[in-house]
Amino acid sequence: MAEFEATRGMPAVSMLVFGVASDVDLMDRWLPRGLSVSGGGSGIIEADGDLVPGAGRHEGLFRVSAEQLRVEWGGRDHPGYAGWLQVSDAMGGTSEVTVHISLLDEPDSSERAAEVRELLDRALDQLADEVTRYVSGAD
Repeated sequence: MAEFEATRGMPAVSMLVFGVASDVDLMDRWLPRGLSVSGGGSGIIEADGDLVPGAGRHEGLFRVSAEQLRVEWGGRDHPGYAGWLQVSDAMGGTSEVTVHISLLDEPDSSERAAEVRELLDRALDQLADEVTRYVSGAD
């Protein structure tokens, strides 16, 4: 079992950041290259790409809690994969995002850990860029 987590400050208040982070239509702008998602109906998300286990498109569970500023997901056909994203307030009109990934069927190796942490850090950097574009009114 392998667990990964990364946190990044965001240049906007938590509700705005959560709005961007939880919008399935915007996720492809900040998720790592090699991963594409789309809405599959209430509580369902579809994922495709090089980072998805196995070939083809996969269906996953997806839950958004605006009250908790939290997004949770998990592999429906790959139950060993799950994750969550949590937005919290910070000082001065900023916020912080933490992303946690659980790979229950995967052994924890230092090489894989470095790869996943790099993907998480890059995704959070891209999310911060997307939030900045949103705040500035650029699209």
